[in-house]
Amino acid sequence: MRANEAIIKSELFEKLKEENAFWSYNMDGVERINDRMLIVKTLVHLDLSEIDKLFQIFPFEKIKRVWREELAISGEYYHTLNRFLAWWYFNIKNPDQYLKTVETKHINSFV
Repeated sequence: MRANEAIIKSELFEKLKEENAFWSYNMDGVERINDRMLIVKTLVHLDLSEIDKLFQIFPFEKIKRVWREELAISGEYYHTLNRFLAWWYFNIKNPDQYLKTVETKHINSFV
């Protein structure tokens, strides 16, 4: 891990703790989290400037994959956020149709 990458991850983690993003976890003694959780929590709880930092330390495809697998499947719960992320960060031309397709595929994977 490059030094700059470690610094950005640490900054994002601290900002998430400040925003109480881990309210349901016992974070005593925890100094870092895995990349997947860092991406999800940043997309959900932090502002655009912090989300932009994700793209400095992770490949575009990794962020998009985590978003698609963790957030885009959430239906109405994060619908407005997902529409924005799809349009702004992932250049998806028809966010509503894309999200419906992702949700349907996810649901059908259980059948």
